[in-house]
Amino acid sequence: MEAQNPVPPRPRAASPPIARSYSLDVPAELLRTQGFIDGRWVSAAASFPVLDPASGQQLVEVADCGRREARAAVGAAHAAFHAWKRHTAKERSVLLRRWYELLVQHSEDLAKLITAECGKPMKESRSEIAYSASFLEWFSEEARRVYGDIVPSPLKDRKILLLKQPVGVASIITPWNFPSAMITRKVGAALAAGCTVVVKPAEDTPLSALALAELATRAGIPAGVFNVVPCSRERTPAVGEVLCTDPLVSKVSFTGSTATGKILLKHAADTVKKVSMELGGHAPFIVFDSADVDKAVAGAMASKFRNSGQTCVCSNRFLVQSGIYKRFIERLAKVMDAELRLGHGFEPTTTQGPLINVRAAEKVEHQIADAVAHGATVVRGGQRLEGSFVQPTLLANVTTEMLCTQEETFGPLVPVLKFNTEEEALAIANASHVGLAGYFFSQDVSQIWRVAEQLEVGMVGVNEGLLSTSEAAFGGMKQSGLGTEGSKYGIEEYLDIKYMCFGGLTL
Repeated sequence: MEAQNPVPPRPRAASPPIARSYSLDVPAELLRTQGFIDGRWVSAAASFPVLDPASGQQLVEVADCGRREARAAVGAAHAAFHAWKRHTAKERSVLLRRWYELLVQHSEDLAKLITAECGKPMKESRSEIAYSASFLEWFSEEARRVYGDIVPSPLKDRKILLLKQPVGVASIITPWNFPSAMITRKVGAALAAGCTVVVKPAEDTPLSALALAELATRAGIPAGVFNVVPCSRERTPAVGEVLCTDPLVSKVSFTGSTATGKILLKHAADTVKKVSMELGGHAPFIVFDSADVDKAVAGAMASKFRNSGQTCVCSNRFLVQSGIYKRFIERLAKVMDAELRLGHGFEPTTTQGPLINVRAAEKVEHQIADAVAHGATVVRGGQRLEGSFVQPTLLANVTTEMLCTQEETFGPLVPVLKFNTEEEALAIANASHVGLAGYFFSQDVSQIWRVAEQLEVGMVGVNEGLLSTSEAAFGGMKQSGLGTEGSKYGIEEYLDIKYMCFGGLTL
């Protein structure tokens, strides 16, 4: 009979001190601290601190915009819309392409801003800027491919045309975990379609959004087309309400938690706005007996530990078939030892930065404690460290009764459950009210088709742990949201279809 603990836990050594103090060496032109409304940098009556999550030290203070500034930004976007929508598709394409080129030109400084305010290692921050820029490049090309239709008419004296037109002002509300890419994924599509935008970045990470505004101006994006209203956690509800209820706003696009998304949906309902919601995930990662274990471990590392587990498509529940359960955990534990290094994001050797704040670290700590209390075994990690650092943690003997299998973690925790049959794995994987991403590893072609079709998620990684690219559709099922971002379908979220019947023709 297999031992209850498949891998003996490694003895815990005292954690080395984490290097935690770095200066932010970014040109002043990109380190903006005011709001950006109608092409101008504007102050607010108050300000709020932006902190380095690795040290807790203050980086800068940023204008704390409120209702007044939010309404001004909406008004500016609405005024600019009437001229922006008349730009030709080619003209909008050229401006977006210039913006893309500026992101590439300033990629190192933009990456430094991400590491400073978000905490992710510089290697990941550089990757995010490349990813962020890719959406501007993609939608600069898609701007010229917004095609309508000519439909065969049932009557000889009329023609049927279906036109696509921009919806109007779009409110863009974004999270802290990808403070640049989540903006360009939405804004690239909106501007390409002919919409104007008001961006409300997360209170933890406003600097990346403001730097994007600076580069948008340099690219020649007209005043009022791209506006940014940073605000503190305390003012977020009021600003969010304005952006979701103002009659001049026609579209709301939000990335964040399911709970917050539901609140914004209620706000938007009163004026029947078009909405896109990219909400929470709880991704299953399934490893079948036929899988290549080394590839599955590599996929698990990529999927789980990117941004210290703080992505909406991170694997959250690891389901491993009984025949390879012990081997998978042994191999994963060794690779974690070899590849993961905690530290400040500016340290060249760091692979795992801090979590975004102490609340995030406390949540992971609570999930680990709950799992251990219910019989899970800590194979690696398991400790909360100073500040918002948490050790990358591997748990064995996990069951579905544990909290870590019932709610999204958003941290470096790998809980591994054992299953026996494909049907059992699918039942566990689909037992969630959300369905954003899912992953599985198998070399059985028939099984690949069955499982891919039966997983109740919007995105499936088959023998692959990284999904995201500007060319592919990004979106979920169930309570993971509404609508699609990226791909050729992303721009459709910012367009209305108008039917024109041209009658009275003599043919």
